[in-house]
Amino acid sequence: MTTIPLKTFSGTADDGSKVFYTDKKRHLWWLGFFGPALIFASIWAHFASGGNPIFTLVPALYIYGLNPLIDYFMGEDTHNPPEAVVEDMSSDGYYRFHVHIRVYVGIALFLTYVWFVGTQDLPWWSIIALIIGVGAASGGIMTMTHELGHKSNKWDRLSAKIGNMIIGYGHFNIEHNRGHHTHVSTPEDPASARMGESIYRFAVREISGTVKRGLMHEKKRLAAQGRGFWSIHNDVLQVYAAALITFVVASVLFGPWILLFLIPHHAFGWYALTQANYVEHYGLLRQKLANGKYERCQPKHSWNTNHTFSNMMLFHLQRHSDHHAHPQRPYQVLRDFPDVPALPTGYGGCFAVAAVPYFWYKMMDHRVMDWAGGDLSKVNVDPKHRARLEKKYGSQSPVAAAAE
Repeated sequence: MTTIPLKTFSGTADDGSKVFYTDKKRHLWWLGFFGPALIFASIWAHFASGGNPIFTLVPALYIYGLNPLIDYFMGEDTHNPPEAVVEDMSSDGYYRFHVHIRVYVGIALFLTYVWFVGTQDLPWWSIIALIIGVGAASGGIMTMTHELGHKSNKWDRLSAKIGNMIIGYGHFNIEHNRGHHTHVSTPEDPASARMGESIYRFAVREISGTVKRGLMHEKKRLAAQGRGFWSIHNDVLQVYAAALITFVVASVLFGPWILLFLIPHHAFGWYALTQANYVEHYGLLRQKLANGKYERCQPKHSWNTNHTFSNMMLFHLQRHSDHHAHPQRPYQVLRDFPDVPALPTGYGGCFAVAAVPYFWYKMMDHRVMDWAGGDLSKVNVDPKHRARLEKKYGSQSPVAAAAE
């Protein structure tokens, strides 16, 4: 049986010795195409079955059902590459190729489904299922634009901008880089969820807050270049305009009713990113120092998960602890740490649980309190629910309470 050769990376250790490393996950990144292939195949199944609309359920069932199941059976991967080879691995274009190609596969998937919805006589429940499933898949493109948006070269940033156009998420990259990474896991960050805050209340605060902050940072960026906000150089407005053009073109091609799919599709795409933000920092708090500033962001300030399958889907986004501590570190060399807060499932499972706040609180609140050593004052708490949570957990650590 022929095996696919794996590339060997090399580097020099601190003691001067030569280190050689073979990345056994190198070809596992092709698993990232499984989801798009399955979703594409559901269209083929629709036509092969004579137009059976049951196959329109596939995208949503895959993301919120099959994905967590595969995660469960594939298990977790905690392996880290040696630090000595990180520079060599980081410069390998193979890994960047995967991110770029997934952006354009996602675009093709979106356009195919616009055509599919625009030309097929589908029942109302199929449209709703596709809004959820395809909307979540389109929102998933933000995983790739997130990775590319952290890079400085024009090609990466262009692909990030094009990917953001799919759901019109123009403010994402500048807000994420200059806003979220600065204020993460503090009450000042609209993209960091508070303990006791449902995903639905969080969505209202997060979406409005990140749009406002993204526009503010873009205005500052343009002003530094001597340009006004209403400029063709405004990256945020370019993406918003592209989304509007998509609406107009689709309406001309398929009729105005296609907006009944497109507008909620985009909205659910935004919500897909909200889901990720919700689970990534829920309840975690950076402490404020004597000088009034917050402590430096460390791996302990992000929830982590090592579930293999979803990490291949999401380019190690779920190794979020290392990403926030070291934002410029490429996805293929993001590390696991043994002492960081860990989610019980991959993102797909967490998203499904978060949809029912009662179950989310049951699953996560005790984990937040364990992380904080039982001290609610060290938790990012929703002010609306602080009194209830203080009654349940106390307002201070068990050690301090015992000392009194």
